[in-house]
Amino acid sequence: MRIARIAHPEGVAFVAVEGDGPDLVAAEIAEHPFGAPTFTGRRWPLADTRVLAPILPTKIICVGKNYADHAAEMGGEAPANPVIFMKPSTTVIGPGAAIKLPRDSTRVDFEGELAAVIGMPCRDVPAAKAKDVILGYTIANDVTARDQQKADGQFTRAKGHDTFCPLGPWIETAVDPSDLGIQTSVDGELKQDGRTSKMIHDVPALVEWISRVMTLLPGDVILTGTPAGVGPIVDGQSVTVKIDGLGELTNPVAKR
Repeated sequence: MRIARIAHPEGVAFVAVEGDGPDLVAAEIAEHPFGAPTFTGRRWPLADTRVLAPILPTKIICVGKNYADHAAEMGGEAPANPVIFMKPSTTVIGPGAAIKLPRDSTRVDFEGELAAVIGMPCRDVPAAKAKDVILGYTIANDVTARDQQKADGQFTRAKGHDTFCPLGPWIETAVDPSDLGIQTSVDGELKQDGRTSKMIHDVPALVEWISRVMTLLPGDVILTGTPAGVGPIVDGQSVTVKIDGLGELTNPVAKR
């Protein structure tokens, strides 16, 4: 099932996206998409709605240097254990919404990533059970003010600006995350071309590691790391992240 969140003429709703090609239909989900969702019977052509970020998480947990080639391009060794940090929920935007460049940064980078969305409250989840607590997967862009990251020596300011976590276009509940192609393009020029099979720590290992530290809640998002090829974006450009089986996420770039 493809679960999206849309603005329609009467409000905002979770929907299941049905069909293929240009004639997609949004079938409204009653209440929320967790567990076994039920439907209201209301439907709209998806093209007649505005697709929002598919989820509004209580927290976004990110994984640094989870691809060896990216660790190398950043001038470091791949870590033995996952390195985690967090983005605030206020970084989240949906497809088509603008990434706003901070006035006090001179270098903002894209980072295309696979994102796992948690489907139930959980803690101390063994890797073998990780799939049981995941609702599905979506596309993320872990936007980063690279100059601020270097200046601060940590990630909070650099990755915490409003609009620095585009998510979407939907959550796919029936995809195997173990070997998906992930590509990022800026104004149509390919910048990143990796595969999730190259992760140092796979999704089950990440869920186990993170859930030892904190309770995960329905809708929480885990960004699983980015492959090599990260680079700058500037005002007026457009960045697209594409992942096999999940579609693509495009956002324009603008000055704040």
